[in-house]
Amino acid sequence: MDLISRINKNFQDSISTKQMAAEMLAEPISRGAQIITQCFLNGGKVLSCGNGGSAGDSQHFSSKMLNRFEMERPGLPAIALTTDSSTITSIANDYHYNQIFSKQVTTLGHADDILLAISTSGNSENVIMAIDTAHEREMTVIALSGKSGGDMAERLALNDVEIRVPSDSTARIQEVHLLVIHCICDLVDHQLLGG
Repeated sequence: MDLISRINKNFQDSISTKQMAAEMLAEPISRGAQIITQCFLNGGKVLSCGNGGSAGDSQHFSSKMLNRFEMERPGLPAIALTTDSSTITSIANDYHYNQIFSKQVTTLGHADDILLAISTSGNSENVIMAIDTAHEREMTVIALSGKSGGDMAERLALNDVEIRVPSDSTARIQEVHLLVIHCICDLVDHQLLGG
């Protein structure tokens, strides 16, 4: 296969995955956006976490909340637990890497808050520990995953929202996660500001 054909195949695979995801995930995306909007209206905040590309997605979400998405509005309280290298490395060094998010959730999370937990496989142990800690803090969890949903899917409570991308390809899952995040941002702005 030549390079142009590979490029076209990547685009077609991405489009196909997004079309499947649109059919399957519209309802949980809508629920997630409604829960996040209500969280903000109740004075809560969203804590987000993930590893690698999912860490980048976590930060992307919080930047769109704290600054703006496509509409001018006041900032909304969101914290990416992936950004403070001193905190992350001290927890990893003094305790264990699996606790880098859960210890932050213990300190920063409250019952009116939400944890946005992102893992393409659903098996990231530090994200799973953050979910367990969020439940201990009586927080709602919105989980972005793919593949089989992994261990994350089994940890979710009745009031949580699972947004599982119908794909086994990490690249395709990450592409859809970014679109899901943009949908949530758009729906939050729409619910808060109309238009």
